Amino acid sequence: RPCARHSPTGRARLAAHAWGRRRGIGGRPPAQAPESVANSFVAEASPAPPLGMETVKQYVGEFKELAKKPRSFISQILNLACIVFSALMLWKGLMVCTGSESPVVVVLSGSMEPGFHRGDILFLTMSDEPFHSGDVVVFQIAGRDIPIVHRVMNTHTKADGTVSILTKGDNNQVDDRGLYAHRQLFIGRKEVMGRAQAFLPYVGMITIWLNDYPWLKYILIGSMGFFVIIGRE
Repeated sequence: RPCARHSPTGRARLAAHAWGRRRGIGGRPPAQAPESVANSFVAEASPAPPLGMETVKQYVGEFKELAKKPRSFISQILNLACIVFSALMLWKGLMVCTGSESPVVVVLSGSMEPGFHRGDILFLTMSDEPFHSGDVVVFQIAGRDIPIVHRVMNTHTKADGTVSILTKGDNNQVDDRGLYAHRQLFIGRKEVMGRAQAFLPYVGMITIWLNDYPWLKYILIGSMGFFVIIGRE
């Protein structure tokens, strides 16, 4: 019998079947179709921008929109000014309540270890109560920009009521006469800024970092002001 493959009808059926498989008709689609479709989706997908850049663009857009509204912009500036003046009023209030010109100070060195460490915050008061040996005081020497936090070693009261105070750091080997002004052996009440009443350990390290790296202070203050202006909490 002649083979159907070699007959005209058989050849026509085989050609139609092959054409249908190539086009995905009359049988399973080609095995490479899913992969080619997936590759086309990958090629068409564009990379997403970084999240940080999107956030920056959003904040800049909000600032531009606010700048187009002068009344709202001025209102936010006034809110920022109110925050600054409120902080100043709070500081002045603390000065009045505590009697000290600097109610809160930060320990900048390790001269008072192990009692106080670098970065501790001290809360000061100043009253007419006499000083005693063992009191931790903060004093300012003429010609020095940074106050000193040390402990009272002894005190002397003269007949006219003048008080002479000798101080020393707990971690120092000698007293503070080398830190006083030239030919000054003691400090008086006028040099003392306050007496330590309480402290918070290591909280003041933020202040030390801001002083050691001024650019960080400018970035922090600038970003806080920016967020207040655009109305973010």
